[in-house]
Amino acid sequence: MRDATAIVGIGQTAFSKHHVDSELSLACQAISLALDDAGIAASEVDGLASSVMEPNREVEVARSVGLGDITFFSQVGYGGGAACGIVGHAAMAVATGQCDVAVAWRARKRAAKTSRPWAQVSQRVADKSMWSRPFGLLRPVDEIAMLTRRYMHEYAATRDHLANVALGARRHANLNPNATMHDKALTRAEYMNARWISEPLCLFDNCLETDGALAVVITSAKRARDLRQQPAMVHAFAQGLPQQHQTMTNYFCDDPLRGPAWTAARKLWGTADLGPKDVDVAQFYDAFSPLIPLSLEGYGFCDRGEGASFTDDGQIEIGGRLPVNTSGGGMSEAYVHGFNLILEAVRQIRGTSTCQVTNAEVSLVTSGEGVPTSALLLTKER
Repeated sequence: MRDATAIVGIGQTAFSKHHVDSELSLACQAISLALDDAGIAASEVDGLASSVMEPNREVEVARSVGLGDITFFSQVGYGGGAACGIVGHAAMAVATGQCDVAVAWRARKRAAKTSRPWAQVSQRVADKSMWSRPFGLLRPVDEIAMLTRRYMHEYAATRDHLANVALGARRHANLNPNATMHDKALTRAEYMNARWISEPLCLFDNCLETDGALAVVITSAKRARDLRQQPAMVHAFAQGLPQQHQTMTNYFCDDPLRGPAWTAARKLWGTADLGPKDVDVAQFYDAFSPLIPLSLEGYGFCDRGEGASFTDDGQIEIGGRLPVNTSGGGMSEAYVHGFNLILEAVRQIRGTSTCQVTNAEVSLVTSGEGVPTSALLLTKER
């Protein structure tokens, strides 16, 4: 499927902590905006891909937006690990002729405190997690905090390295009018003095909880050339679920720090004509700041243990060695299970980002680390 398909339309709603619209309504709005952006009629859409966290929504979306006969539909699981997989499935469907115009989307309402994991303790300990969560690992942040401590112990990483990630994302968000944290600057002193959420992770090491929806439209590369927008070619796609993996609590193995990113990266680079050295800009899934050093290593931008120091001296900011999360990412733009990272990757290819990397031709975007994951490599048409 290398370069056989392209993302030709993108759409998103406003980000909020108090959207009155339902997830279905938000999804329909984002899809309609993406179709308008592409210049494609809703009746031409015959493929749908979404998250399993939006159960049984294809019928409502197709009817409400006025889509055509749907000949392909799929859903991808594992929360934050799904976003690139959703788009990848849609691209595979177009590439193999299962549909001609596919829409992939994510709509999410979890800004309300009652929707957070710690407000649902009984559900959080009702399955196999009963063996880990009663011992303090109730929330995703607690589970990642354990990995962070291990990483700090192994490689002498510090909170200053985590601050580099948070500050870089915030500076990029300050340039993005649509970012939740657009008008809220962050200093290193404020980061260091912030309250703990799950030590060693403080308030600013965590993503935002956001209401909103985003969507993309995928067609064949041939059709993309005739549409109104600069196409973002789907050059490569991969998913990754390592052998003997335990989701979010992958501590009981020889190498807890070698997560799903390593498996996805091996497939991604193995199916691409390009490698890490060719990437101009990266959108790394950032539900928590330590996922950036782990992803830098997992996707081959540096050696083991070097991900933390890679963040020094502005190397992950605009103008640096590898600009990361140029819209502000999940930590400072919005957290919609990483789908906003995909739209920013497309904007970088189009040259329309508010934090544009000069002459960006290769844009990497990844989904969650710690869970079965996925990744996309987008390029300009070559």
